[in-house]
Amino acid sequence: MAVVYRSLSSTLSGTWRRCGARAFSYQHIIVEKKGEKQNVGLIQLNRPKALNALCNDLMTEVNQALDTFENDPQIGAIVLTGSEKAFAAGADIKEMQNRTFQDCYSENFLSRWDRICSVKKPVIAAVNGYALGGGCELAMMCDIIYAGEKAQFGQPEILLGTIPGAGGTQRLTRAVGKSLAMEMVLTGDRISAQEAKQAGLVSKVFPIEKLVEEAVSCGEKIASHSKLVVAMAKESVNGSFELTLAEGARLEKRLFYATFATDDRKEGMTAFVEKRKPNFTDK
Repeated sequence: MAVVYRSLSSTLSGTWRRCGARAFSYQHIIVEKKGEKQNVGLIQLNRPKALNALCNDLMTEVNQALDTFENDPQIGAIVLTGSEKAFAAGADIKEMQNRTFQDCYSENFLSRWDRICSVKKPVIAAVNGYALGGGCELAMMCDIIYAGEKAQFGQPEILLGTIPGAGGTQRLTRAVGKSLAMEMVLTGDRISAQEAKQAGLVSKVFPIEKLVEEAVSCGEKIASHSKLVVAMAKESVNGSFELTLAEGARLEKRLFYATFATDDRKEGMTAFVEKRKPNFTDK
């Protein structure tokens, strides 16, 4: 079977276009190429009746789509979104309800969610509606979060007698600080898109109908740069969350030096001196 994308034109015509050598039959997500140059991958969560609850099958499909876009040289950035009503209302409670400690521990439950953190290409979360529990955690795994003006973020696991298990207590605290993160985790209260932006969880807020378009536009801007250097920049920024300032500065310096081994660094600086647009080749 072959991986199938829906391009913008093929979406309008209602047909599918094949890309690549393998085919995944997606049931819970919609996968498309977006942008004028078709260089932005779009993954849309599509379990509307369950408000995009993150079941195992859905996360498996997300990982397959991420792998496909990661290996596609045409794609320079990825947008992850849901519906206008819900980005994702959380993990699938029905799947978790009867799990035991032994099940979770032996199967390394939720570990497949970590794939999004290891993708080298930037991932932009376009969040409309509910981003709760696992949905909020999934958004925080992305590199940039754009929110629709009616989006809501929260970690309500405490209301179910448990705690966040996919990085919620860690990433939320790093994003918004201890006090707000502790309040959200201990009470289960939600924050609005505007509050999330003020707290630093979200970078921009847009009208609902403009959100995905703006996220794709950001992806196009990123994809216009050297994919190799973009990956280095992403690695350096991510290092700031795990390293001391001195260690992070050393990592940044090494990656900065490494850009001087690339054709794209030379092309970028030459184009600047010659007052022309650079022609990056990702080498």
